[in-house]
Amino acid sequence: MATKKTHLPETSIPKAWYNLVADLDTPPAPPLHPATRLPVGPDDLAAVLPMELIKQEGSRERFLEIPDDVRDIYRIWRPTPLVRARRLEKALDTPARIYFKNEGVSPSGSHKSNTAIAQAYYAKKGGLKALTTETGAGQWGSALALGCKVFGLDLQVFMVKVSFEQKPYRKIMMKLYGAEVAASPSTLTQVGRTIVAEDPDSPGSLAIAIAEAMEMAAGRPDTRYTLGSVLNHVLLHQTVIGEECLEQFDLVDDYPDLIIGCVGGGSSFAGMAFPFLREKLQGKGNPRFVAVEPSACPTLTQGVFTYDFGDVAGSTPLLKMHTLGHSFVPPGIHAGGLRFHGMAPLVSHVFDLGLISAVAVPQLACFQAAALFAAAEGIVPAPESSHAIRVAVDEALRSREEGVPRTILFNLTGHGLLDLSSYDSFLAGELVDHLGNATELRAAIEGLPVAV
Repeated sequence: MATKKTHLPETSIPKAWYNLVADLDTPPAPPLHPATRLPVGPDDLAAVLPMELIKQEGSRERFLEIPDDVRDIYRIWRPTPLVRARRLEKALDTPARIYFKNEGVSPSGSHKSNTAIAQAYYAKKGGLKALTTETGAGQWGSALALGCKVFGLDLQVFMVKVSFEQKPYRKIMMKLYGAEVAASPSTLTQVGRTIVAEDPDSPGSLAIAIAEAMEMAAGRPDTRYTLGSVLNHVLLHQTVIGEECLEQFDLVDDYPDLIIGCVGGGSSFAGMAFPFLREKLQGKGNPRFVAVEPSACPTLTQGVFTYDFGDVAGSTPLLKMHTLGHSFVPPGIHAGGLRFHGMAPLVSHVFDLGLISAVAVPQLACFQAAALFAAAEGIVPAPESSHAIRVAVDEALRSREEGVPRTILFNLTGHGLLDLSSYDSFLAGELVDHLGNATELRAAIEGLPVAV
């Protein structure tokens, strides 16, 4: 008896990244210099970022060609599978068709490799010797460590302290690829030493780790800083996800009614959603887009859409984004990659335009959905991905209640095989929800830079 196909036909690797800015009638607000409050130019960023990435950051071209050397590395794991989650559908007894794009098949185990390889390539091409970066849960640090190993660059990673302690195997993976890893806040930078002196038990945050990485890069002429999310060029590199999805859906004669992704900085959501949003703007489809964030760090649903710094030291350009305030330190949820105070400016912009929606979900409900998904599909998802799974399950149940079949697509951003301590806490009944401290959140928002 023939079985129904679960893994759908593979496609070719995209030859270009897609830039949504080219198709928006209203462009996003420009980043501003932290001192002058004037729009930044390439020279303002040259001491921090590789020049090719600076050019991509400000580009308004619709498509940017992917270099052959980058596509050659992509071939190790791309195209990634688009999977029909038939066993999950059966477990939910839903008429909905549920698909997921499995980005966990990359060498580092997450979607972060899509931009890590590109950023390391451009750094090497620009004559640099080393990079610095931050990482939350460790997926970005692992991916960039591999990218630096491939292209012969040194790497210093500042890993948020709470994740450094929760996820020791990510640290080992980075070191295996040749990176140096420090728990942030650290004593390697002035920013870190100041925070440790004020709060020796600080759990750290991405804003702190970014400040440390930028400080170290600024002091070394052969070194630049790289970011794993938020900025336009990072979102650009991730669009290989959605471009592949479009071709894969065309091959099976289906199309999503609902596209779901987790959001912390916003790159994986953008990578999945933006190519489909292009189609919608051109009248070729009408899907809904839902960005899912943790209740403990509700940037889109409770943040303010204004200019803010990306780091705690206030040294980055001011970005217009949905933010909880750069001094906000989120609770130590296990989805460390979603613990960032600000949302990508471009994701914030399309949210403000009403082109996408957002919802915040608590940690425990996400792990419950992850456990259901693992039992049905056999894949242990990253805690970050569990946020998208939670909403996909809820929407599938709504389809059952309404008797309306829908096609649901979500991005499985990575596997959770290096996050098993989180699942151990869940199975032991020790996992709790963190809704954040309202007083701290209010203070952080009140401490936003003066409006410009």
